Amino acid sequence: MGSLYEQRVWLKHYPEWVPHDLEITSGTAIGDFSAAAARSPLAPAVYYFDTVITYGDIDLYSDALASSFRDLGLKRGDRIIVDLQNVPQFLIATYAAWKLGVIVVPVNPMYKEDELSYFCRDSGARLFFALDEITASLDRSFLDDSPVETIVTTSPLDLLSKDAPIPAMLKDAKKISVPGTLDMLELLEKHRGESVPDPGLSPDDVAYLTYTSGTTGPPKGAMNTHGNIAFNARVYRAMQRIDETDVVLGMAPLFHVTGEVAHLAIAALAGIPVILYYRFDAGETLRLIEQWKATVTVASITAYIALMNHPDFTTRDMSSFVKAYSGGAPVSEALVERFEQLTGLYLHNVYGMTETNSPSHIVPLGKRAPVDPESGALSVGVPVPNCVSKIVDLEDSTRELPCGDVGEIVNSGPIVIPGYWGKPDETRHAIRDGWLATGDVGKMDEDGWFYVVDRKKDMIVASGYKVWPRDVEDVIYRHPAVKETAVVGVQDPYRGETVKAFVSLKEGMERGVTPEEIISFCKSRMAAYKYPRQVEFVDEIPKTLTGKFLRRRLREPGKEKDSVR
Repeated sequence: MGSLYEQRVWLKHYPEWVPHDLEITSGTAIGDFSAAAARSPLAPAVYYFDTVITYGDIDLYSDALASSFRDLGLKRGDRIIVDLQNVPQFLIATYAAWKLGVIVVPVNPMYKEDELSYFCRDSGARLFFALDEITASLDRSFLDDSPVETIVTTSPLDLLSKDAPIPAMLKDAKKISVPGTLDMLELLEKHRGESVPDPGLSPDDVAYLTYTSGTTGPPKGAMNTHGNIAFNARVYRAMQRIDETDVVLGMAPLFHVTGEVAHLAIAALAGIPVILYYRFDAGETLRLIEQWKATVTVASITAYIALMNHPDFTTRDMSSFVKAYSGGAPVSEALVERFEQLTGLYLHNVYGMTETNSPSHIVPLGKRAPVDPESGALSVGVPVPNCVSKIVDLEDSTRELPCGDVGEIVNSGPIVIPGYWGKPDETRHAIRDGWLATGDVGKMDEDGWFYVVDRKKDMIVASGYKVWPRDVEDVIYRHPAVKETAVVGVQDPYRGETVKAFVSLKEGMERGVTPEEIISFCKSRMAAYKYPRQVEFVDEIPKTLTGKFLRRRLREPGKEKDSVR
């Protein structure tokens, strides 16, 4: 019978409509989209603010863009950077790349030159596809040492219907002609009606390189395969009971694995629309839920907090919104209760990571997550179909722990990536005999519910974004007055966690530098979610005898100051 984990005691929590094991598809992520477009070309694929874009439109646009990519020299196996907000062009560029057998490298539009330079070089991307406003603001020298040959730009205004009003969020936007780049609309017009031969992709081919940071060393490109993406779309379809009547609310960023799978892949699989609106805004989210009758989403808890705190929350008609899921950051029982009190809607937990292509655990639809009596943690759910999750000893990963014992969560199944791009050592360290080490500390109760109770690593989750202390420390160390710095996550009522830097200054510099200066220094050099909101000067960073920073001591209660926002 195997161990308790291999017996999958959690299966009893599955609703009757969810099979214990899903059929492993032989299809691909692009195959799911193409099937939907062929089946219902006039069906809405995207609601972009007040504009409707059909599956047929996206199919024709991506055909033309794929033809332009081919003429620019791209071929199967090449990579392209996609640096966009939540706009329809993300779908068009992604499907165009896949139609040519090209791998998509989605990046956060908040990234600065140094960060983008690394992703271009590490992925070996040959084309940079970005919003014109992003490209115009960048010092193009960051591409000097990269293999990028071509830049294609697009405007957030490009695909808005002429009959639709300009969204308030884009009222100051203007289409920008960026010297030395190609314009997407011009490429679509030039290659209108063209298509490319089927590249014959298989489930094992890489669809995305989604970068995830490690505790040591530079970020790693998780190889999300077409099979991974297609399978987890089917997981969501089963667990969320998705059908042709659903409308996906695109609250998560599309460059994130949640947006890639829980929004785009499930919409393509089911042939249903996804609501996009450039970037998250609480008021616009509520308006579009009402207008387009959104039914389902997966988003960070901070997004739900923003909705609950918006004055329109109690006045908008949200009756269509019946399936709400939260992932990416710990969720407290109190917030779930508050959301339910205000909406009558229970907020289901989802747990996963980039390396599991979004969900590895989920609270099944219609079920309520129990609370761990020891830690007070709300359960992150039960493992998804076809998958086994278990708790292993923190020091010896070959030793399984019994129910109730705390250890590291490890996962196996068709959700797990094959590895990291160009990093075999990191792959071997993270994935052993098919088991992915999550780095999260948790436990399983006797009923099969899983809980995350701590972190093995020092990762910070700020507003659902993962921040690694070393990334922030590397920037702070560039300040000429800094001697030492250690970065930790501290509790924040809105962001869940926020980034705090402890800084020791060089002798003689103590009076000439302020916390605000350090914050400003970082803000100009890194993505907005990364830079520290709090800086505390200390005489010395506490260390072990071997010189390692004692981050746990820095996180002790009472250390936190008021945030600088």
